Amino acid sequence: MPTILKIDGFRFFFFSDEHLPFHIHVEKGDGYIRVELETFKVTQKYKVSQSDERKVLSIVKEHQQKLIGAWNEYFNNKD
Repeated sequence: MPTILKIDGFRFFFFSDEHLPFHIHVEKGDGYIRVELETFKVTQKYKVSQSDERKVLSIVKEHQQKLIGAWNEYFNNKD
């Protein structure tokens, strides 16, 4: 479960057996949110406030290329 970023108490990660579309999982405390990296669509959310959701989306937008690059590097070098 590679962690890509840790910012403001949020941990941005993906699982080692991921699937398309590109997405990132984010945890903070007992909250969880999953965001698609190309559309910024929230596809799962649990115990995340609106302000934390906005913060996560802002971070994902700011670091989009790094997150997609990490996805590609990990999954393209896995075999």
